[in-house]
Amino acid sequence: MCGITGFYSSTEAFSEEQLRMMTDVLKHRGPDAEGFFYDGICGLGHRRLSIIDLSVRGNQPMSSANDRYVIIYNGEVYNYAELGVGLTESSSFSGASDTKFHLKSASDTEVILELFSRYGAESVSRLNGMFAYAIYDKQEKELHLFRDRQGIKPLYYYWDGNKLAFTSELRSFRLLKKIKLQINPKAVFDFLHFGFVPAPASIYQNVFKLPAGSYLKLNSKGLTIERYWKLEDKIQEQITTNEDQAIVKLSDLLTSSVQYQLRSDVPFGVFLSGGVDSSLITALATMASSSRINTFSIGFEEISHNESIYAKEVATYLGTSHHEFIISFKDAIELVDSITHTYGEPFADSSSIPTMLVSRLARKHVTVCLSGEGGDELFFGYGAHQWARRFSNPLLMLSRKPLSSLLSFGDSRLKRIGSLLNYKNSENLFHHIFSQEQYFFASIELAPLLSPDWQKELFNTPSSAVSAGANWPLTTSDPMKKLDKRNLTFMEQQAIFDLQYYLQDDLLTKVDRASMRFSLETRVPYLDHRIVEFALNLSPGLKYKRGEPKYLLKQVLYQYLPQRIFDRPKQGFAIPLAKWLKNELRYLPDELLSETAINTTGIFNYIQVSDMVKRFFNGESYLFNRIWSIILLQKWLMNYHQD
Repeated sequence: MCGITGFYSSTEAFSEEQLRMMTDVLKHRGPDAEGFFYDGICGLGHRRLSIIDLSVRGNQPMSSANDRYVIIYNGEVYNYAELGVGLTESSSFSGASDTKFHLKSASDTEVILELFSRYGAESVSRLNGMFAYAIYDKQEKELHLFRDRQGIKPLYYYWDGNKLAFTSELRSFRLLKKIKLQINPKAVFDFLHFGFVPAPASIYQNVFKLPAGSYLKLNSKGLTIERYWKLEDKIQEQITTNEDQAIVKLSDLLTSSVQYQLRSDVPFGVFLSGGVDSSLITALATMASSSRINTFSIGFEEISHNESIYAKEVATYLGTSHHEFIISFKDAIELVDSITHTYGEPFADSSSIPTMLVSRLARKHVTVCLSGEGGDELFFGYGAHQWARRFSNPLLMLSRKPLSSLLSFGDSRLKRIGSLLNYKNSENLFHHIFSQEQYFFASIELAPLLSPDWQKELFNTPSSAVSAGANWPLTTSDPMKKLDKRNLTFMEQQAIFDLQYYLQDDLLTKVDRASMRFSLETRVPYLDHRIVEFALNLSPGLKYKRGEPKYLLKQVLYQYLPQRIFDRPKQGFAIPLAKWLKNELRYLPDELLSETAINTTGIFNYIQVSDMVKRFFNGESYLFNRIWSIILLQKWLMNYHQD
C-alpha cells in the first residue's frame, strides 16, 4: 500500500519541485521510502509502505527490464507469484528463444510492469487484487492510469483538456499553482443526498475519480478511458439455485481469497466487529494461518452501540490474540476536527471516527489488516434491501403518497418512514431508498435548503464541468434498471446500486483514508472479483431466505462458528451521533450552523437550516445525519476550499 502522484503536460506546466511537494503530502500512505521520475513531460512520485519484498529492490518508481516503461503503484496484486512464474517460464523479451526472463525482485510491482511490457494495457485483466497504478512509456511519451475492478484503491485525476495531474488523495492538487480548484455544484447536491460524492465526480470541477475497472490513456492524440471490467457484463442469464452446491462454491472462493490476501512479509491481523462478515473472515484466516491471528475491535461506552462483547466471544472461540478499545466521546472528539483533512472532500459517514480509532489501535501491532467490507452488498445485508423488497409490492406503490402524508403527523420514527415513501418517481427509487435508509436528504428536500444563488449555480452548471463523467449526475436515474440478460428483482437492483456507489465511494473510501492515515494497509477478501461475479449470479432466494438476510453466507459461517453467537439483530458500526450532537458535540451545530456561519459560506438558506435544527432538538432525532452532513460541508468550506 502506498501513495502515488504525478502529472503529464507537453507544455511543462508542472515542475519537479511541485512533484516532490505533491508526493510529500502522501507521506502517511508510505512512510518507508520515496522516489521520483521526471522527464519534463511526465512526472511520477511515490511514497512506499513496504509490504511485499521489503528490500530496496521493491522501491519505486521502477523501470522495466527493457528500460522503456516506468511504474508507480498503490495496492496489492495477490496472484503475483503465479503470474511471475508465467513470466519466468517464457522466453526473454530480447527475442532470444534460448534464454529465460528473470525477475530482479520478489515484488508484485515488477510483475505488473513486465506484464504490461509484454501484453500492454489488457494485462490488467490478469490481476487479482486492489490497485491504482501509473505506467509511463518513455519512448512513445504515453501515460496509462489503472484502477481495480471494485474501486478499492483511490485514484483522482485533474484534466482540463491540455494537462493532467493525478493522485491518491485530493490534497495533492492544492499544491499545483497551474490549476484552479472550483466547487462542483452538482457534487454538493449529491453529497447532501448520499453523504458522499459519487464517482466519477469529485467536489471540484475538472477533478474526477477514475471509474472502477477502468484505465486511462493519455498521449499526444488526447485522453481516452476504457473499461476492462463491467459489473453489468458479469450478470448472466442463468443463476445458481442449488443450495448445497452454492455453499461449497462460496466456501471454496472465500477460502482461496483469504489465503491469497494473507500473503505478506509483515505482521497482519483482522478487523473483528463480531458480526457475520468479519467473523467469517477471521475464522478463515485462523484456519489458513500457521501463526496466531491478531484481531482488533472497537466498542462504545453506550451499551446500545457496543458490539465488542460479541467480537470478544468470537475471538475466544477461535483463539485469536484479541485487542479491544472501548471509546467514549472524548476519544472520538479528538478526530472530529480532522475528518475533512483526512478525506479531502466532504464525507459524512460518521463511522469514519471509530474506523480511524481501530486503525490506530491495529497499527501498533500489525501493518496489514483484513476487513469485511462487501458482505452486505453481495448478500442482501442492509435494511435498504428490505425496503426495496417492500417497494416491489404494487399495493405499496399505489398507496405510498397518501400513506406518506398520514405518517408525517406521527412521531420521529413514523415521520422517517413517511419520508422514505415520498419520492418523485421510479427513476430515482433505488438511490432514494439508500438516501432515506441512511437518514440523509431526499432529493425533493434539497432545492429549498439551498440559497437562491446556489440554486441558480446548481441548475446552470455548464456541461463542461461533468464532461468526463459517464452517467452523471447520479441523481437523474438509477443504474441497472433493465438488463437484456435477465430481469433483476428490486432487491438485486438495490444491492447493485450499493456495489456501484455506496461500497466504492463511502465504505471503501472510509476504510482506505482512515487506515492509511496511520500507515495501515487494509484488504477486503469479499471483493475478490471471483466472489463478486459468483454473488451477482446467485439466486436471490439463497441470499434472503425465510426472512433471513445473508442466508448463504451464514451457512458457510456456521461451519466454523456456532449459530447462537449470531442470533441477534444486525447492529452496524456507528457512533451514537444523534445523542452526541445533542450533548457533547452540541458546539458543532451551534458554531457551524449559526446565521453568521451559514451566510459566510453562502450555500444554504439559513431559515431552512434553522428550522431543521430546531426540529432535531425538539425530538425529531432521525434528522441527525442531515444535520451532520451540513456541519461537515460547512466545515470543509471554511477550512479547506481554495478560491
